[in-house]
Amino acid sequence: MRRREFLALAGAVPLTAAPNPASRLAADPQRPQYHLLPGANWMNDPNGPIYWQGTYHMFYQYNPNGAFWGDMHWAHAVSEDMVRWKHLPVALAPTPGGPDKDGVFSGCAVIDNQRVTAIYTGVNPETQCIATSGGDLTEWKKFTGNPVLGAPPAGLDVTGFRDPCVWKEGDTWLMAVGSGFRGKGGAVLLYESTDLRRWNYLHPLVTGKMQAGASAKDPVDSGEMWECPDFFPLDGKHLLIYSTERVVKYLLGSYHDRTLHPETMGGIESGSYYAARTMTNTGERRILWGWLTEGRTVEAQRAAGWSGVMSLPRELKLLGSQVQMRPAAEVERLRGKQLGADAAGDCLEIRAEIDPGGAPRAGLRVRIAPDRSEQTLVYYDRDKRLICVDRSQSSTDTSVDRATQSGPFLLGRGETLRLHIFLDGSVIEIFANDRFCLTSRVYPANPRSTGLSLHESGGTASMKSFEAWEMRPISGDRLTS
Repeated sequence: MRRREFLALAGAVPLTAAPNPASRLAADPQRPQYHLLPGANWMNDPNGPIYWQGTYHMFYQYNPNGAFWGDMHWAHAVSEDMVRWKHLPVALAPTPGGPDKDGVFSGCAVIDNQRVTAIYTGVNPETQCIATSGGDLTEWKKFTGNPVLGAPPAGLDVTGFRDPCVWKEGDTWLMAVGSGFRGKGGAVLLYESTDLRRWNYLHPLVTGKMQAGASAKDPVDSGEMWECPDFFPLDGKHLLIYSTERVVKYLLGSYHDRTLHPETMGGIESGSYYAARTMTNTGERRILWGWLTEGRTVEAQRAAGWSGVMSLPRELKLLGSQVQMRPAAEVERLRGKQLGADAAGDCLEIRAEIDPGGAPRAGLRVRIAPDRSEQTLVYYDRDKRLICVDRSQSSTDTSVDRATQSGPFLLGRGETLRLHIFLDGSVIEIFANDRFCLTSRVYPANPRSTGLSLHESGGTASMKSFEAWEMRPISGDRLTS
């Protein structure tokens, strides 16, 4: 089930779930051990990640009623290092009769007058609301004048109005809201304010175009609407990240007259990764988070009692006009025992440098069963210029997605393939040559599917270097990670 489900569909799903004893969740080999996720139930988008008073705070979309989309709250976790997390009580819940009565949807958080203000979307209809907090951010006060934006600008025929991103220029606050123009394409609408409460519409920050002939029941799937915009300066340019057509994209360019003038575009991710948002107040570093979507049926998620995982923190940089992504250095703090060439496991960090040589396809085999009945291939396809995750043999479980996932990637002449892979239960998070990421979800049915080896097809490749580490769990029981 994707991020946006129509409330009519959600209303057809009972807001109760079969009980999943803690012992069963703790024993589930598919649950990640060092990625952030709630103790049970559904989670999706990162919301308002912020560094505040010496602590990293992560809020995220959460359904306290079960492992299915609906009844959205902002859950809350804190960390001193972005990798080891402690759960706190739910931060924001729907207010009966209020503008967020049907869900506290996604948004951001900023610091204003020594307090933190959360700006988020209330739904039915989509409106923008705010709440404020101080101290440890466990107590929030919603603005009595909510919503601060009750509707899209008059006269605009838009297809969505949600997921605010707010920043400050001088004495003026700016808000970017995800939207789109019907029949034309996605857009980000721009507003200004002096107090975060009274907002004036300016114009589109940037607009896009749908592909000719594109159509879908959900305007996000067709590219008619962009959601989860995040806009910020990066190494002398300005970067807009947004989610549409089931992937996370970016526009990079110059920003003047309060308009983004794109110069290049590309993809942040094209795998099981969505609704990306960066953390505010982190100084010169720009740390990106994303929701890792599931690759199993809705029924399987409900039966498991949990759904959704947060990505590892990624640091963004620019190399010329190219966006670079690498794991935040803090992730190395989770390294345990270093392993040799015979490394195996389902909770590992792997660094491998591979010379494709004459092999059109070269990479790694991971999660290999002893009898090879299960395995996942992570490789570079030289002819198609793709990084691929072949999941056709990843599991014998018929309730999971086994389609190959891929994204555009080109090795330069003489360049080796540098794979940095994080295996964590059902998560495979891949960084290739610091400039491409692809996340996948696999669900091996055999708990012994833990092997690793070189993968080559159609020729001979060679392993130039290999390192691997066991990764320490951030929870003793898989319930509080």
